[in-house]
Amino acid sequence: MTNTVLILGKSGKIGKYAARAFQEAGWNVRAYDRSKNDMTGAAAGADVIVNGLNPPAYHDWARQIPAITKQVIAAAKASGAMVIVPGNVYNFGETPGVWSENTEQNAQTRKGKIRIDMEKSYRESGVKTVILRAGNFIAPYGTDDVMALVHLNAIKKGRVTALGDPNAEQAYCYLPDWARAAVQLAQMRDKLETFEDIPFPGHSFSTAQLKAELEHLLDRPLKLARFPWIVMTLAAPFWELAREMKEMRGLWNTSHRLDDRKFQRLLPGFRMTPLAQVLANTLPPEIQPDQRMVEAQLARSGGRP
Repeated sequence: MTNTVLILGKSGKIGKYAARAFQEAGWNVRAYDRSKNDMTGAAAGADVIVNGLNPPAYHDWARQIPAITKQVIAAAKASGAMVIVPGNVYNFGETPGVWSENTEQNAQTRKGKIRIDMEKSYRESGVKTVILRAGNFIAPYGTDDVMALVHLNAIKKGRVTALGDPNAEQAYCYLPDWARAAVQLAQMRDKLETFEDIPFPGHSFSTAQLKAELEHLLDRPLKLARFPWIVMTLAAPFWELAREMKEMRGLWNTSHRLDDRKFQRLLPGFRMTPLAQVLANTLPPEIQPDQRMVEAQLARSGGRP
């Protein structure tokens, strides 16, 4: 019997890679189109719903995220489907450390509190839910993630850009890996608890470490640049994205990574794509590293994430 997954936001970052991973695993993949059908109708007969819906550029989170959450819960209740939600690290505030499913969620920002409330709604709904919590998204070149838009924005000019303390460790998530993990969790859904908070360990590194890794791959020195926060401060009164980014500035000075113990316990054979390969896949086509440099870096790290 073929399993069916409904992808919400199939054209977005999460939806695109989730759809591909489920399809490669032999699932029947449906895409929700809000212009053609209601979510509950689209979910009829689905075994799993992947919620890839997220208002772009942080737009109107306070209203839109609760509305989306209410819709998803209603659709899941009607269909009996399990929901997989890409959680983030905003919930934890600015206390440095290794963040796990047991870490106190003490967000001080509006967006962090909105995410905490969102997860609480799933937990209290009785709908089987997996929060697959990840750090900053990284996708192959061409997407609007923080790696492409900020860190590598000036890489063609020989610069790597830091959003905060260049030595602060940050959690990152290569989206094809997240999608593979989502598929494996979906396939073992009968063994999961009604509500699962699962940190996705992904990769953890500072901007300084990113610069060093890229220097090895490209075989040339790079400069470290600072993000122009003053521009965001000046633009904040007139530009929503600038206001919302400015609110999260403290996170980039908060050293953290995601605990891998629960993830490894549930998916013991899972291997992340090694960081050298992730970065090679993320760099612009015109400055791709020589494959020999990629292989050398993989050998240097023992192929480890």
